[in-house]
Amino acid sequence: MNILLISITTVLAYMLGSIPTAVWYGQGFFGVDIRKYGSGNAGATNTFRVLGKRAGTIVMLVDVLKGYTATVLSSLLWYADVITTNEILTFKIVFGLVAVVGHLYPVFADFKGGKGVASLLGMILATHPEMAVLCIGIFLLVVIASQYVSLGSIMAALAFPVLLLLRVFGEKESPLLIVFGFVIFLLVVITHQKNISRLLRGEENRTVLIRLRKKRED
Repeated sequence: MNILLISITTVLAYMLGSIPTAVWYGQGFFGVDIRKYGSGNAGATNTFRVLGKRAGTIVMLVDVLKGYTATVLSSLLWYADVITTNEILTFKIVFGLVAVVGHLYPVFADFKGGKGVASLLGMILATHPEMAVLCIGIFLLVVIASQYVSLGSIMAALAFPVLLLLRVFGEKESPLLIVFGFVIFLLVVITHQKNISRLLRGEENRTVLIRLRKKRED
């Protein structure tokens, strides 16, 4: 095992996660620091709220790509014969989590980042794409029904390890992946503590994904 290459790749994963998409996009195209508006969070949800759908969508997709790219770095190490086939999943989890830490504490933005949900999604897409699609569906259903993005994120994060345990695809899942799933859920809960408090008090911000246009009366 080449420790030097693994170390360099780990740093690269962190640097990818550290790209402050919302901050740079807001400053570059709108001349604003997204962290000074809305919820003050440097993530896709606050970008949607403050800068609109187009900006929010771009930030979200880039953040997903950050997590995905960092996670698949493990495949490059495998192709280079640095790690074995049995180690790919372990390094996917390691690099993916390092990227999420980079998103939470970005070196390029004074270590003040977002909540990491989009980057976590990218990580799951690279690790278990079928389950990622199910979790996206659960997220959308919860958000459409409740209009709470935070609740959708929490429920989708919980669904990931639970569905793995239930073997929804009919095959035994890796114990490491299941443990990782519960770690993800715990991480999402920790980063959404303020949201959970507001949800319990009934003060959480609602997000309407689908608006019904009122018919114009002639």
